[in-house]
Amino acid sequence: MDYITAEINDIDRELESLLSSDTDFENAIQFLMTIPGVKRDSAITIISEIGIDMSQFSTSKRLCCWAGLVPGSNESGGKKKSVRITRAGVYLKPALVQCAHAAVKSEKSPYYKKKYESLTKRRGKKRAIVAIARMILTAIHQMLSTGEEWNPSDLYKVDMPEALIEKQKAKAIKQALKLLEREGLYPPPKEPQAS
Repeated sequence: MDYITAEINDIDRELESLLSSDTDFENAIQFLMTIPGVKRDSAITIISEIGIDMSQFSTSKRLCCWAGLVPGSNESGGKKKSVRITRAGVYLKPALVQCAHAAVKSEKSPYYKKKYESLTKRRGKKRAIVAIARMILTAIHQMLSTGEEWNPSDLYKVDMPEALIEKQKAKAIKQALKLLEREGLYPPPKEPQAS
């Protein structure tokens, strides 16, 4: 046991020396640690699996598929056989699931906790945790692609088709106009003309 512990410590020291010599990786690790539930060890695992160059994955959906966090499509003769997640991402998937478990317990940033609670009601705990892991990976792809910090308010817009974004904007404007009409503020009242 002492030998194994010593070997693990040697590997950890070697890993830290490699990371300290490359500032790009160290900056990416610090960047990922801003996401709730992602600690240094998890960030190192994620970066070692996907790298910091996101140009190889054109969208976050492709990255999630490569990591094995999307449901499989096993259909034959019009009947769905299984919608289980795929068997990819042997090291990445468990690390992301572990991050998801930590994120849903975070009191400091309850974004993922609220998402998890709403998903659990419909899908169950296991599927909800995989969905949170996929959300975290989507956020990581967005952060490494754009250089923006983690911002939960606009994560739903990532990889959304332009037509759908425009449709949602039009719907929001229509609802706002209806509200203004009910309040009597739209169309603006006409001023009486002086004769």
